[in-house]
Amino acid sequence: MNLSTFYSWLKRHLCQLLVLLFCAFAVNTYSQQKVYKEAEVYITAESTGQLLARTGFRAFEPLEQPDENFPTIMVDDDITFQTIEGFGGAFTDAAAITFGKLPPEQQKQFLKECFDPVEGNGYNLCRTTIHSCDYSDTMYTYDDVEGDKDLKHFSIEHDQQYRIPMIKGAMEASKGTLRFFASPWSPPGWMKTNNEMLHGGKLKPEYNQTWANYFVKYIREYEKAGIPMWGLTVQNEAMATQVWESCIFTADEEKDFVRDYLGPTLHKNGLANVKLMIWDHNRGIMYQRAEAAYEDPLASKYIWGTAFHWYVGNHFDNVRMVHDAFPAKNLIYTEAGMRGSWQSAMNLAKNIILDLNNWANGWVFWNLILDQTNGPRHAGGLYGSNIVNADLTTGKITYNPPHYIFGHFSRFIKQGAKRIPCTSNSDDFIATACINPDGKIAVVILNLKDVEQKGQVWIEKQVIKFTSPANGLITMVF
Repeated sequence: MNLSTFYSWLKRHLCQLLVLLFCAFAVNTYSQQKVYKEAEVYITAESTGQLLARTGFRAFEPLEQPDENFPTIMVDDDITFQTIEGFGGAFTDAAAITFGKLPPEQQKQFLKECFDPVEGNGYNLCRTTIHSCDYSDTMYTYDDVEGDKDLKHFSIEHDQQYRIPMIKGAMEASKGTLRFFASPWSPPGWMKTNNEMLHGGKLKPEYNQTWANYFVKYIREYEKAGIPMWGLTVQNEAMATQVWESCIFTADEEKDFVRDYLGPTLHKNGLANVKLMIWDHNRGIMYQRAEAAYEDPLASKYIWGTAFHWYVGNHFDNVRMVHDAFPAKNLIYTEAGMRGSWQSAMNLAKNIILDLNNWANGWVFWNLILDQTNGPRHAGGLYGSNIVNADLTTGKITYNPPHYIFGHFSRFIKQGAKRIPCTSNSDDFIATACINPDGKIAVVILNLKDVEQKGQVWIEKQVIKFTSPANGLITMVF
């Protein structure tokens, strides 16, 4: 084709080429902007009596630009932050004994309500204790033979009566999604400087290796029982001297024990995949604890993350500070003892939202279920975490407000979800948002005021308007 022929051809087909180019540009632009049609909405609020109430679907409307003066939760689905490991509670002896004394039909109903990933709260990350804690009916260990450095008398037979059957029932109800981490409250008294499990004390240096071996024995015996361990914490509340089982580790003592004994022992025994977490206490000094461990490269290589609680102050910025300083490490909230009241429920919602927004990878409360006395327990225990109570005289199970509040997160934010940017222009609302592995987004919004308030969720130039009851918690899924 010569030049004059080409010009003639181009003139005849120029309009067609322009139309094709325009269509290609339009399709590309459309594909870059996601379109959301509607969101499924759930609400919990004392003022309306709604408990994880499904209120149906609400349609998105176009909105180019949010107004600063109208309460707006703004979500960005193009950027992701931390991966969510899961949500759940604790298999203590108190929970297992209470559960074990329920009629079979009530047991089945409880397991479905808490662990079923479709029809229940979908708990998929839970804690258990290495031998007894304050929420045990009696004090015991897996090896009470003094001086047994080789742990020849180690046995988890005690757990076969109540705890292991409950855990296995939960595993079945969860349809294979449930994972566990374990925490010790104290080594056996014969390993400690005060010769008892209560009232603090420290691990005697001559038993460092024996105590590390004890962890391995525990994991192996639970594996034989069909219960694999996903993770461990080194010591529950490592700076708290309690009237119940407790043991003191300073930051350097914990770091040295991990570096020289526990970490190497886990690895030598083929357990390098077990997620090892330090601290396991309040947010207040968690940065100092993390700094001591993570700035020692030999200790740090064994540590997956930092575990923390809420009992003294809020200090949410400390959670973020640990992440910012050590972004390769993880953060799990591991214990929330609370009342079964509405006030506790609102505090629970606030804490979960702000911990997730400050890089927590998961959130686990305390006892899964307690009896009508908020027990059984053998020592202390002011905070029963009575999210669920069972009256063992009647067999009736009561699901308290925190149970439904927790479900706003655990039901809709799945394992493997990633947190995404979620901001609020109103001091009256806080919120968090995650995108699940299937692409669905869950936004959880808390109304901090005790009056009804209007607001909206904005994403990709689209908006859903909502009205929140006083102190209401709303989850939107789209």
